[in-house]
Amino acid sequence: MFKETYNAPLLEVLREYRKRQDTSFHVPGHKDGQAWQAYSGDEKELAQVMGIDATEITGTDDLHHPQGVIQEAQRLAAIQFGAEETCFLVGGSTAGNLALILSVCTTPGDVLLVQRNVHKSVIHGLMLAGAHAVFLAPQQDPGSGLSTLPSTAVVGEALRRYPGAKGVLVTHPNYYGMGAPLRPLADICHAHGVPLLVDEAHGAHFGQHPALPESALAAGADGVVQSTHKMLTALTMGAMLHVQGGLLDRTLLKQRLAMLQSSSPSYPIMASLDWSRSLLQAHGPDLLEEGLAAAAEIRQGLKQLSRFAVVEPPGASGESTAYTIQDPWKLVIYDAAGRLNGYELQERLEAEGCVPEMSDDRYVVLALGPGTTSQHAVHLLTALQRIAEVELKSGRKADKSALSANFSEPVQVSDVFSRQISTWNNVEDGVQPPLRDVWQGEGLQFAISESVAFNLTPVLPKEIESVPVEHSAGRRAAEMVIPYPPGIPLLYPGEKITEILAERLVGLRNSGAKCQGAADSQLLTIQVLKL
Repeated sequence: MFKETYNAPLLEVLREYRKRQDTSFHVPGHKDGQAWQAYSGDEKELAQVMGIDATEITGTDDLHHPQGVIQEAQRLAAIQFGAEETCFLVGGSTAGNLALILSVCTTPGDVLLVQRNVHKSVIHGLMLAGAHAVFLAPQQDPGSGLSTLPSTAVVGEALRRYPGAKGVLVTHPNYYGMGAPLRPLADICHAHGVPLLVDEAHGAHFGQHPALPESALAAGADGVVQSTHKMLTALTMGAMLHVQGGLLDRTLLKQRLAMLQSSSPSYPIMASLDWSRSLLQAHGPDLLEEGLAAAAEIRQGLKQLSRFAVVEPPGASGESTAYTIQDPWKLVIYDAAGRLNGYELQERLEAEGCVPEMSDDRYVVLALGPGTTSQHAVHLLTALQRIAEVELKSGRKADKSALSANFSEPVQVSDVFSRQISTWNNVEDGVQPPLRDVWQGEGLQFAISESVAFNLTPVLPKEIESVPVEHSAGRRAAEMVIPYPPGIPLLYPGEKITEILAERLVGLRNSGAKCQGAADSQLLTIQVLKL
């Protein structure tokens, strides 16, 4: 085990604060956990956290005007992650995405070039800014059927068509840990004098070990948001916003963060960010070795289980430029026999005591991390072996329903995606579905939309009606439909529902996928604009 050799200035101040046991005549009302200890009996876990749940008093600094330990903690984080400046986020990557958009789109009608399959926070940021989005179709990997980044050609053409665009925003890696090099995108953005903004929520660990992909900052991105809590060791909601270069107004960015984040930020969350960084600084790549070894053990073990397979880049001989990078800590597994869809496989794994990150109609995503061990790897492989044996004994045949109609036995991954209902993809037979009927292009047909206006004006009830999802094709959505996870809107208000999207909604409903935003949580109906 690692020795406690920390250099975590904020955490150390909070430890001293807890040791002093000063009499509190300040908020919060639990008074350093004393109220909890007095009335909670033997339940002391929360009281321990409350002991460092401080506020902005002498010595603890102020997140919105840091001059002491928070300033130092953020400075050390910037060094560790390769930024010129870093801001702690206590509202997750959502707060960072919103702040980036609001700092580059400062006037209603400003244009931002946006990868279409982005987190809902990006759509919300466009609404808050009153921005016009030009959506860029992501590339689709032919082997897995999953989508990654827009191509450099698409980004370059979009910048040519919209020379007044304020920036380009992409997500990398995707929820499945998949990606492609960011450096060409950064280069073309900088050639046009605009910033590259990257939602790197699932890549906070990138660049921290030789076996991991290059980080977005190292690739030249100007503003990068990372969920330190997702793949490293911070508390939930702990994230960071990293900045470099001169293309972002940092003063304005901090003002936007002050608008979006609580004026009473969580000190335990901030301390966990400081601690997470300090672990990396103290132990370097060694901190990640055990988790990476466990990932390798699982991949090796899967080779012995013919029933299950894992998604991997095609390799040097492959033709996919969309998918050349895979996060070792994201294992995307599936039933190679095609009998179990992703949701069913997740249920089987949970019954075995293994809880995945997410699933879709085909895949199950397993998120590993610094706390993953060989014991965990053995547990997973044993569970998969047991699931395979049970399925073999049951004699269950491949599901021929609409959801799994493309799965047969044996199955090749590349053969099953003409109607893939992934909660990450927003693609239709290899291209992005039309948005407001304005997708166009010469040589890049359907890859670049015209500008789509966003605002906060709600749709009035008198303008809305509910229709059966099966009969929704051709109508325009009056609500967001957001499969969660991963939180990527399949539809946003005003977007046209195509035949394929209607089929996708039916498939998601039948598979039991959880969706946010929809008034009908069962997805029997969908709210659309009246004709």
